[in-house]
Amino acid sequence: MSKNKKKPKIKGRKLSAKDLQRAVLRLFQRHPGKQYNPRQVIAKLKITNNKDAVQYAIEQLVADNALYAKDKFKYQINREYVAESDQKTAEGKVDMTRSGAAYIVIEGREEDVYVSPKNVKNALNGDKVKIRYWKPRGRHKAEGEVLEVLQRATEHFVGILQLFPRFGIVAIEGNQTMEIAVELEDIQTAENGDMVVVKLNEDAEVNSRISRPKGIITSVLGAPGSSSLDMQAILINNGFNIDFPPEVVKESEELSTEITEEEIAKRRDFRETLTFTIDPLTAKDFDDALSYKKLEDGQFEIGVHIADVSHYVQPKTALDNEAYKRSTSVYLVDRVCPMLPEKISNELCSLRPHEDKLTFSAAFVFDKEMKVVRRWFGKAIIHSDRRFTYEEAQEVLESGEGDHPEELQLLNNVAKKLRERRFKHGSIDFSSEEVRFRLDEDGTPLEVYVKERKDAHMLVEDFMLLANREVAGFIGKKEKARNKTIPFVYRVHDEPDPDKALELSLFAKALGFEMDVSTSEAIAKSYNMLITRAETDPALKMLAPLAIRTMAKAVYTTNNIGHYGLGFEYYSHFTSPIRRYSDVLTHRILELNLPKGSMHIVNGNELEEKCKHISNQERRATDAERESIKYKQVEFMEKHVGEEFAGVVNGIADFGVFVELTESHCEGMISYDNMDQPYDMGDGRLSIHGRHDGQQIKMGDEIRVKILETDIKRRRIEMALVEGPKRDPQEASTFVRPKNKPSFPRKSDRSNDKGRRRTGNRRK
Repeated sequence: MSKNKKKPKIKGRKLSAKDLQRAVLRLFQRHPGKQYNPRQVIAKLKITNNKDAVQYAIEQLVADNALYAKDKFKYQINREYVAESDQKTAEGKVDMTRSGAAYIVIEGREEDVYVSPKNVKNALNGDKVKIRYWKPRGRHKAEGEVLEVLQRATEHFVGILQLFPRFGIVAIEGNQTMEIAVELEDIQTAENGDMVVVKLNEDAEVNSRISRPKGIITSVLGAPGSSSLDMQAILINNGFNIDFPPEVVKESEELSTEITEEEIAKRRDFRETLTFTIDPLTAKDFDDALSYKKLEDGQFEIGVHIADVSHYVQPKTALDNEAYKRSTSVYLVDRVCPMLPEKISNELCSLRPHEDKLTFSAAFVFDKEMKVVRRWFGKAIIHSDRRFTYEEAQEVLESGEGDHPEELQLLNNVAKKLRERRFKHGSIDFSSEEVRFRLDEDGTPLEVYVKERKDAHMLVEDFMLLANREVAGFIGKKEKARNKTIPFVYRVHDEPDPDKALELSLFAKALGFEMDVSTSEAIAKSYNMLITRAETDPALKMLAPLAIRTMAKAVYTTNNIGHYGLGFEYYSHFTSPIRRYSDVLTHRILELNLPKGSMHIVNGNELEEKCKHISNQERRATDAERESIKYKQVEFMEKHVGEEFAGVVNGIADFGVFVELTESHCEGMISYDNMDQPYDMGDGRLSIHGRHDGQQIKMGDEIRVKILETDIKRRRIEMALVEGPKRDPQEASTFVRPKNKPSFPRKSDRSNDKGRRRTGNRRK
């Protein structure tokens, strides 16, 4: 009905069946808290229709889920009812939660659409789906249901087979817990309890009454319990193939290792220039190198040399298709799932010492003030003189002794100057603690530690940032000069959401830190101050990673909006083509646009679709890497069950307190069942307070815990509180529990605590 159209007068009239149904619905909608029977409806509407007619109209509305029956033949509006005219359809991607519910991310729509578990149907995480959605009355957020799965994000999963008389179920664990049904004929040689790889098959005929996704088993991995198998499962369940297809391997093996004189003639020759690589001790693929050369008048040239992957991986080949499909290498704790076959990543394109190698290079001439005065981009050939590990380079920087100390020190000074200017112009310090493991030969974790970031690490990082920025700037400036768009792969980072920044500032204020969130520039400064203060304040140390998570995610796109976090107007990824497909695309487009006067325009729509795929694969790789870290942390703590450790409180929830162990950085949870007394929640979920003695436990507090249990499947470490934080007893005694705040009784207290909100044994 049009908003401008007047509603018909119904008082004293006998309404048609359609008008009667509309009038009844409007009555219930106007009074959502009221219940009416047919006689009361007639009285309220003042109509002449009989009771049976009204009863029939009500029953039709009940069938449409608009009304529902109450006691004594009364009815009430269903607050979640949405008329068909108010429903919309859209396509989007599934972002699944552990509870089985999902959020549908729709391009162009700011807010995601919530879908309850019962309405997810057979959709899985990352799938492209068609949904129907609406905004329930009285609620601010849209809800919906999946109508159809348009495209699967992942086809293969690893899980444990459970056999039943008429079918089998493969139970998948990890970031997405789910079950896939299989026909008994499709289980191959698998036995009950085996770990298997299952491929989704929508057409598989498995008991039609089963609402789970259907599939067939493609391979049997064997009995579970092996850490290596679990790592494989993490990769497969996040959508990454462990092995390369035969045609891809064959294509890579046929690539020639010879560098012809004809090819050298096309390139700038850096072989006589001092060049070296700086990489981790265990690295095999050296995809970047640095060179140094003195010039006249105190100037000097620093080259950033990147493996020329695009020379070997040509468009529309099997190699290229597989690299695009993967889009990234995945770095788990104990292995790498590479984007490219070993022949390319570890041999042809690895910038190994004392070998001629083809590169795509960026050379920068600096003046005495360490400012870039000239830049050059192009294909080159290099000959690395030295392979440094980070530790070796750091030792030279600190001692001034060893190979090339003067050159390394100059590069370090330039890097520091670049870093200083970057932060002065609004760059945010994204550095965070990286958990690393020392493993034995079979992959069992022997030690957990935090990677140190020293000058040698930051030296390399700053020159890679410089190259990435200058390459993107070259394309951007060419666009402006020619007043025409050149579709390019930009790495962008949006400004923070003002509401999220405000919420974070309130959280920080409660922990004693004032943030200025009045402008995007002020937010950047506040983030950096927070990270600096966090180095000495345990509570703020817990807040620093949260601050970074509240910011927008960096993505690949052809639409350049700049990189807020780095403070760059132009930014791309150019420096890691062995492990990132985005960089391969960057190399190809840059090469086409390097000749003077040239302007090569690729298909912008196709490039944007590729950017979306690469961004999505990057998120999956991150999920897999985090999952492997959590797995190894739990595996490490298995041998420490029953032992006590110092830890820091880094989260407070309805169901328990999260604790990060001080020495190993493993995170676990103390359920309220395993506390020394019942606790009450403080304001803002920043603290809890003991009901018996008033003991306060707050974010950042140092406490002592005992490891009760580890669960490798659920990636969980259960802890118990042994000793609370040490503080002045008078500080705790001043707490008065606010009204209506949840309290968390211990299990032993619950028989006498029936009237309280029971949240102590909940799990999310």
